[in-house]
Amino acid sequence: MIDRTTALERLRAQVAAGKPIIGAGAGTGISAKSEEAGGVDMIIIYNSGRYRMAGRGSLSGLLAYGDANQVVVDMAREVLPIVQDTPVIAGVNGTDPFRVMGHFLDDLKRMGFTGVQNFPTVGLIDGLFRQNLEETGMSYSLEVDMVRLAAERDLLTTPYVFDLESTVAMTEAGADIVVAHMGLTTMGTIGAKTTAVTLEESVGRVQEIADAATAINPDVLVICHGGPIAEPADAAYVLQNTTGVHGFYGASSAERLPTERGIREQIEEFKAISFTGEA
Repeated sequence: MIDRTTALERLRAQVAAGKPIIGAGAGTGISAKSEEAGGVDMIIIYNSGRYRMAGRGSLSGLLAYGDANQVVVDMAREVLPIVQDTPVIAGVNGTDPFRVMGHFLDDLKRMGFTGVQNFPTVGLIDGLFRQNLEETGMSYSLEVDMVRLAAERDLLTTPYVFDLESTVAMTEAGADIVVAHMGLTTMGTIGAKTTAVTLEESVGRVQEIADAATAINPDVLVICHGGPIAEPADAAYVLQNTTGVHGFYGASSAERLPTERGIREQIEEFKAISFTGEA
């Protein structure tokens, strides 16, 4: 296990050297193994990773298809033993009413997780449904409380934030790395099609989040995620047009899109084989 102090020292040294932080979601052991081989800085596992690699949209992780926190524990048996020297972050459902959260976080640390992220998150829910969740005790503030408890336990905290209010709350709770979430990733067979913000709009939103976070804690790290920031060129565009943004975290971008392309193209090459030896 890599502890929080070591992980932060590595990440800050990398930023000081002018190199972006790259985090990646892993829904399977082979994803985690391949990401580490590529030099990823953090690996994050949560229930949507498992569903994503089963061919379902990432928002399935917000629906009642399983116990999100137990899914992460089950995934840990596959991912933690195969990762050699990379911090592994657990996606924690902070609104889970059936766990004593402090005890659960202690368990995750003992298992070998370096830190936590708030997922599933009600931050992705809006409108009347979100209002009802907040009014009935299933609020984003519980995710903030989870991050605060994790920080007290010296776990690396990498929460998703969505706007200025959530950014302030998570930074004040002790976030080490604020992840500016731009919504469901576009592209591919199960990506968002018409509801995502534009790349240009993302630049402004990410910058607002970075400014709000660093105004509270100048040492906080800020990375971007989701929406139209789907490919390396997209991440480069955001990082080159913002200040105080230190990297990118990809989930679908890191494992779903490469898998869709790679397997399809490999099969297409096999299908192009001729019995006569002619292409």
